[in-house]
Amino acid sequence: MSTPIRIGIVGYGNLGRGVEQAISLNDDLQLVGVFTRRDPGSVQTLSPNTSVHALADLDGTHADIDVLVLCGGSRDDLPRQSPELAQRFSIVDSYDNHAHIPEHFEAVDAAARAGATTAIISTGWDPGLFSLNRLLGEAILPHGHTYTFWGKGLSQGHSDAIRRVPGVAAGVQYTLPAADAIERVRAGENPELSARERHTRECFVVLEPGADPEVVRTQIVTMPDYFEPYDTTVHFITAEELAANHQGMPHGGFVIRSGNSSTDQQQVIEFGLKLDSNPEFTASVLVAYARAAARMAAAVDHGAKTLFDVAPGLLSPRSAAQLRADLL
Repeated sequence: MSTPIRIGIVGYGNLGRGVEQAISLNDDLQLVGVFTRRDPGSVQTLSPNTSVHALADLDGTHADIDVLVLCGGSRDDLPRQSPELAQRFSIVDSYDNHAHIPEHFEAVDAAARAGATTAIISTGWDPGLFSLNRLLGEAILPHGHTYTFWGKGLSQGHSDAIRRVPGVAAGVQYTLPAADAIERVRAGENPELSARERHTRECFVVLEPGADPEVVRTQIVTMPDYFEPYDTTVHFITAEELAANHQGMPHGGFVIRSGNSSTDQQQVIEFGLKLDSNPEFTASVLVAYARAAARMAAAVDHGAKTLFDVAPGLLSPRSAAQLRADLL
């Protein structure tokens, strides 16, 4: 049996727990430990055998870790952590602010090339698997339209952005797709749809004591990239209501490419996900790309990468020969 790929987890919230769970399901992967900004003694992991360390202790672990999986938020954590850690480790992150991915890529690429590491950014399902399916649809049906619908589901990144707003004690955000828009696309109408026509956003927020709800509401609905382009509703609820009604983390959605292969032949490509747990599924994608990152680093393929740059076979624990025999 080959030597397992050694993985460290940076950050231990919902996504970090999902990564720990996903690693335990893969025999070719080994969890070195969790690295956190919190007091390590205060972090309770899924397995009692998972070691927890201070983030500052990472510097002494270069020889023990093949890939770091970064589980922080895209608004404040990953823009700083990904370039910083890519100078010293091969990494995988789930940076999901679509509008700023190009500049995030440039920052991480410069760091990874300087450090001779491999950094796969913006993995997950969107950006991530949905991105791949948008690419495939456009390549196969060059004359057509691509539509992406999310939800109904709880968004990890947008919920994290809400919780960073001053005056917010806790909160979640749901993305809701427009059912009539989906049916028009599936019917091959190729409608022109704005962001507001495709989705709405619904937020449930617990305020800190003394916070002004109207100030908080304004900060949320005017947040660039995350909420400003959409019709956003903010509900203020109690901590008890949040715990009782909003602890599940479902999500999903569709990528649909509708186009013509000739003047009278309409073709529709659809890729969909229905997820009971958004963070656990996202974590599973991160872990598969951590495997790819380790293999690319071993092949001296350094610098920042996206899913567009990673051969699908690198995601699988199977050999190329096994994949050809069983899946091709």
